[in-house]
Amino acid sequence: MANEIVIYTDGGCSGNPGPGGWGIVVIADGVAKQLSGGEKLTTNNRMELMAAIKALSVIKNTPGFSERPVIVNIDSQYVKNGITTWIKSWKVKGWKTADKKPVKNQDLWIVLDELNNSLNVSWNWVKGHAGVEYNEVCDQLCQKEIKKFL
Repeated sequence: MANEIVIYTDGGCSGNPGPGGWGIVVIADGVAKQLSGGEKLTTNNRMELMAAIKALSVIKNTPGFSERPVIVNIDSQYVKNGITTWIKSWKVKGWKTADKKPVKNQDLWIVLDELNNSLNVSWNWVKGHAGVEYNEVCDQLCQKEIKKFL
């Protein structure tokens, strides 16, 4: 579609837990905007979730973007499966996993779920470190953020 917004995200850590970073590329109307951030002590999964949250927040907070279809390209099966499948049963079970343990990163899942439900989002898994141009850019942004804490 001509008016769709394409997003790439990545998150990671040096050590897990350890210093972490996230990177996103938001492509709309022929412009690719890059953003990144990080934390001194975090996990890979938290950084993958933060990347998705930050990307969808850009869409939500940019006038004219929130009505448009969004495709999120993400190399994290954890986030893709979590937001498209697992979250439904987590909410039914009071934020417990299938083995009755509390869902990890519930605070971030709640934020991501609200953003996801307020936008027209399609989730697409891409293989990491496989030469996908904007996924590689996100990885570089992520690594740059991690280095700030080392």
